[in-house]
Amino acid sequence: MITVKTVAELRSAVAAARAAGQRIGFVPTMGNLHAGHVALVSEAGRHADFVVASIFVNPLQFGAHEDLDTYPRTLAADQEKLNGAGCQLLFAPGVEQMYPDGMAGQTRVSVPGVSEGLCGASRPGHFEGVATVVTKLFNMVQPDLAVFGEKDFQQLAVIRKLVRDLDLPIEIVGLPTVRAADGLALSSRNGYLDEAQRAIAPQLFATLGEIAAALRAGQNDHAALLARAETTLRQAGFEPDYLEIRHPLTLQPAIAADRQRVILAAARLGNTRLIDNLLVDLDATAC
Repeated sequence: MITVKTVAELRSAVAAARAAGQRIGFVPTMGNLHAGHVALVSEAGRHADFVVASIFVNPLQFGAHEDLDTYPRTLAADQEKLNGAGCQLLFAPGVEQMYPDGMAGQTRVSVPGVSEGLCGASRPGHFEGVATVVTKLFNMVQPDLAVFGEKDFQQLAVIRKLVRDLDLPIEIVGLPTVRAADGLALSSRNGYLDEAQRAIAPQLFATLGEIAAALRAGQNDHAALLARAETTLRQAGFEPDYLEIRHPLTLQPAIAADRQRVILAAARLGNTRLIDNLLVDLDATAC
């Protein structure tokens, strides 16, 4: 695996691969990689001949009181994981490479609709920062496909709409959430949890499972289901940010007629903000 830090080096390496007739796959990350990221890279390798990953902790998607300064930077360990997963090229730029004229005057990309509410309400400007940096990375790499995890469900919806609306010739592949044995969705921020919090954390996904079971049993009073689940989370030690049942494509509030729904949650456990989701296909139970 080759590591490059400039756009010129990146474009040169990708151009050589494309000239050799190779299909380009791309996995953008912020580093501090875990098995979920490795799965994304492996998935990209199943669809492409030449896999590019990026590591960039993007200041534009962090709020004023979020963990930009303390977000773990583990480049050497990340390089080992990427190499083992079959990545051929790592792009690891600095802020000055991504935003050479500074961030204040940077052109921004805003994706209406799916970016609103949920994490968009809790983290103002977050998805604009995500959409901006992903658009830049897509233009730098010009991949045939890019792989994103379904754990960040709203982010994936934002990326899909961005690509569709801007007519970018990139196939977006979503990969199901990779979980620990106890159900906790893998996340770089899980490392912030202390031992006691780590033991509690799987209750978030377990609670989503309880809501899903109730939906499959024919319960459609979403407000009552969510209120009961929020009480469960609070009693376990969480501070819920949001807990919603939405349509998986539009992310609008789900209604009883929807056969597919997604349960989305964000909650703080101590100082750590965890997010998770669970897709529910009511037609699947009828077979």
